[in-house]
Amino acid sequence: MAHPVANSVVVRVPGKINLQLSVGPKEADGFHGVVTVFQSISLYDDVTVTKVEIGAGLSLNISGDHVHSVPTDETNLAWRAAILMCQKHDLSADLRIDINKSIPVAGGMAGGSADAAATILAIDALFSLGQTREELHHVGAQLGSDVPFMLSGGTAVGRGRGDQVTAALSRGTYHWVLALSTLGLSTPAVYAECDRLREGMKVATPQVSDHLLQALLAADPQALGKSLVNDLQAAACSLRPALRLILDVGSEYGALGSIVSGSGPTVAFLVTDEDQALDLAVALTSSGVVGSVTRVSGPVPGARVTEVH
Repeated sequence: MAHPVANSVVVRVPGKINLQLSVGPKEADGFHGVVTVFQSISLYDDVTVTKVEIGAGLSLNISGDHVHSVPTDETNLAWRAAILMCQKHDLSADLRIDINKSIPVAGGMAGGSADAAATILAIDALFSLGQTREELHHVGAQLGSDVPFMLSGGTAVGRGRGDQVTAALSRGTYHWVLALSTLGLSTPAVYAECDRLREGMKVATPQVSDHLLQALLAADPQALGKSLVNDLQAAACSLRPALRLILDVGSEYGALGSIVSGSGPTVAFLVTDEDQALDLAVALTSSGVVGSVTRVSGPVPGARVTEVH
């Protein structure tokens, strides 16, 4: 039986936190080699890609909790993903992309990369392209180092620029409280500050943390909490000193571990269960040092098609 031609596809895609982010020395091309352990979490953007009349071109609309400062032109990663997919498969880019955002912008949670991953998957489904996971990852890697991970989700190790992704063995569900900031942080600015803080120091080649991988394999949140590490955290706190206050509140209220996610400014607190998550969320909210607080769990699957019309 022939499948009906889709006119509109909705893809749900999660945000991520970095359980480890180890940053190597600055290389000749200005980039840094990294080793990171990603975990996708239950905070989602919904991306809808719809065919429009021929000649209408590409348009992008943003709605939801985090719309401030999100571009709606070719500087948006979802826009670039659509153009890349259309060029690769010789499709006309007469499409409307609607993004309903719950993942913070410039929050160190790969919100832009998530939307790009969702757009790649949506166009694959919309035009029945039947791309393999590897082919989708290859397109994603051309857009940004976090995009391939957002397609697969779960828990994974990223190497190189973070785009060489291999699944990590992880058991159990982990409960997190996220302290979200109203203002984002620029990733290049955080890396530049990291370089400034490390000037004159010998920076080692990054390695994945065996303690962290063992904690994930054993489903041991206490051990995982002690293993969280982010080489960009000092730089993020230097640019945004209030992050130190937020980290202190979490420790005070018994979080198993805390980490600035990616380049920040989102702070993730690992807790034992949903009850402790609620207690910490209340404490953070009443502390007055946090923009907003949300409770999530992970790992969750990556981008997936939820509706086809």
